[in-house]
Amino acid sequence: MHIHRFSFTAMASPCELHLLGDAKICQQAAQQAEQEVKRIEQKYSRYRPDSVLSQINQQAGSATTIDPETYFLLNYAQVCFQQSEGLFDISSGVLRQAWNFKQPRLPDPSELTPLLERIGLADLELSENQVQMPATMEIDFGGIGKEYAADRAAAVCRQHGIHSGIVDLGGDLLVLGPKPDGSPWHLGVRNPRPTISGQNLNQTNNQAFAQLPVYEGGMATSGDYERFFELQGKRYCHLLNPHTGLPVDHWASVTVLAPSCLLAGTFSTIAMLKQAAASDWLKQQGLHFLAIYPDGSHLAMSGSQ
Repeated sequence: MHIHRFSFTAMASPCELHLLGDAKICQQAAQQAEQEVKRIEQKYSRYRPDSVLSQINQQAGSATTIDPETYFLLNYAQVCFQQSEGLFDISSGVLRQAWNFKQPRLPDPSELTPLLERIGLADLELSENQVQMPATMEIDFGGIGKEYAADRAAAVCRQHGIHSGIVDLGGDLLVLGPKPDGSPWHLGVRNPRPTISGQNLNQTNNQAFAQLPVYEGGMATSGDYERFFELQGKRYCHLLNPHTGLPVDHWASVTVLAPSCLLAGTFSTIAMLKQAAASDWLKQQGLHFLAIYPDGSHLAMSGSQ
């Protein structure tokens, strides 16, 4: 049985499907999976003025009618907000207005304070068919959209009878099931500090820090290397604490294995935001994880999954 590979671009990321099965069935599954990912992107993109997300933001201050899928995502985001003690907050994207990671400049507290006042998912009122949030609030699904899309793409593949392979949406992964011989897939965890002869190679992710065996389920990594700048020897990354408006700095990256890509992505992001408290918290969840410190040392844990 051959691995059939399909590539496309969505959500500003290179996407790949590695599917095992009949060539024609894999082709059909891949086409429909790509359509599903692009449907989710169009529906929830903050860059599209006609998206459901943009409509919710445009109608902030009054109620917006929502469908079951949007309710699922908003309800999930609320649960994550509660479980993370407010650290995972889909209303914190407004902090981007104070941080520009293309130039090494720290925002003034006077820039952060008015933005912090607009953050707080506790103020979002949600029912099964409508959502209402304060007029100053703005939400986005940057922390859950791509991971949700990976799970949905995998569901499409499974509907076609494909139960072995990998869905990879820009590094957010969902393993459909083990290889035909029952062995796991070995998935590489990117080295957050790849260096060759002193040069920092942020352009390459070919250097894997470790290989994790995965039979089935989601794998996602949250790291400080996606968008960052360095100032006076300190790294400032795009993962911002919604309570302070400041970047996290405890871990270089956290990789989590979970039953779904959505869960893996959320847990890895919350772990980065929890900083030093992350390892105990992840152990309580009973999950496999690999947390890498900025100096290259690491902490690995095999959970009960």
